[in-house]
Amino acid sequence: MASVTPPPMSEPRVRIAPAVAAALADGRPVVALESTIISHGLPRPDNLRIAREIEQAVRDGGAEPATVAVVDGVACIGLDDAALERVASSDEVHKVSVRDLATVIGRGGMGATTVASTAFLAARAGIGVFATGGLGGVHREARDSWDESADLTTLSRTPIAVVCAGVKSILDVPATLERLETLNIAVLGYRTSAFPGFYLADSGHTLDWRVESPEDVAAVLGARRELGLDQYGLIIANPIDLADQLDIELHQRTLEAGLAACAAGGVRGKDVTPFLLDFFHRETHGASLTANVALVLSNARLAAQIAVADALAG
Repeated sequence: MASVTPPPMSEPRVRIAPAVAAALADGRPVVALESTIISHGLPRPDNLRIAREIEQAVRDGGAEPATVAVVDGVACIGLDDAALERVASSDEVHKVSVRDLATVIGRGGMGATTVASTAFLAARAGIGVFATGGLGGVHREARDSWDESADLTTLSRTPIAVVCAGVKSILDVPATLERLETLNIAVLGYRTSAFPGFYLADSGHTLDWRVESPEDVAAVLGARRELGLDQYGLIIANPIDLADQLDIELHQRTLEAGLAACAAGGVRGKDVTPFLLDFFHRETHGASLTANVALVLSNARLAAQIAVADALAG
């Protein structure tokens, strides 16, 4: 069994779905999935359909999906379809990072988990692999604002492997890579030596390490456990397929225009990312959303393959 034995979790604060609990108990592969993309990242009503497709991509890869969210004050690791629909359709769902979990749970609220809070809860349940779209990082104006995603510091102390398409190009990519190095978070390029740029397969920055197969990743995970290095997160950077990426010139024009619109409108801090993502969606006439869905599905498929390989290796 490659994954960590999950600690006991009691009602009413945390609940592991029966299918997820059974898979963990049997040593079968499980992949955690975040819920912010469902509630805040995708438009209705397509978000529910896409959420189901992401879970199905994990199942098709031989693993059990565990979408994580807070439902009526309970941190749920794995959602039934009714709960998934509530997260996708309710206007009362808060975006919840680690710092927000206790508040939303204590007040009996609804919450969609970010990369940070999903990683925290999934690792606590004994899940070792997590698929998402893009990792949070250092913002471009961080020298003045100190704006850095909690994803980074959380992964510096959370034993989980995150499959993602790099970080969004709206962030400061080189600064994010520097922070990952400082925080001892290793980054493996999946069949690439270039760090992905979310909508683009190549952000323009190179990586030190690449892997060619899920089995390669499983070998690294095994070595990390033997060395006691699995206290840190591991990032598997899986680039969007070239056929699915945004046109490079369109991407650059939209990015420059979006950053200028941010500056003109005084948009700062946590409002920058949703503003720019919405700007991309409008200005690319939905092409950025199509790319987003394609890369998330690709990451879910790869994460399932890695979880299977890790379970077999264990």
